[in-house]
Amino acid sequence: PTDKVGVVGICGLGHLAVKFAHAWGCEVTAFTSSPSKREEALLLGAHKTVSSVDVKELKAIAGTLDFLLVTVGASLEWDALLGTLAPKGRMHMVGVVTEAMKLRTGSLLSWQRSISASPTPSPVTLMKMMDFCARHGIAPQVEHFPMSRVNDAVAHLRSGNARYRVVLDADFA
Repeated sequence: PTDKVGVVGICGLGHLAVKFAHAWGCEVTAFTSSPSKREEALLLGAHKTVSSVDVKELKAIAGTLDFLLVTVGASLEWDALLGTLAPKGRMHMVGVVTEAMKLRTGSLLSWQRSISASPTPSPVTLMKMMDFCARHGIAPQVEHFPMSRVNDAVAHLRSGNARYRVVLDADFA
């Protein structure tokens, strides 16, 4: 609860990560490339927001975060993001970045920073997370589409307008 946590990507996973970190009592910084999501991130529980693509904004918070959770698969300014970490800080990947991550190792070595990643958690861990959600009233924000409009739902998702999960409801006769 004393950590300063950053969440990169206010999306399907990211919006929940902000809620989790806030419920744990962490100071939460939300990183987004979308100006329209800044106010939403604050409503989700972030204490402040930073552009994930503006190197000047990233440099302004250099060395301040203990943990940085990357929930997106986009190629980003990895050196600048690593620079937001305090000494011994960790950047953890849960988004799948399909391109090579270009970064220098100097800031990893000199500040003893690290990078880690993890897959979907075990069923036991998922149950603990669900219990935590129930205790703290954490639920995803979803938009519903009938199955007959699946193409509209996919287009909505691809356009980046989904807030934050899309659910298809069966409407078969």
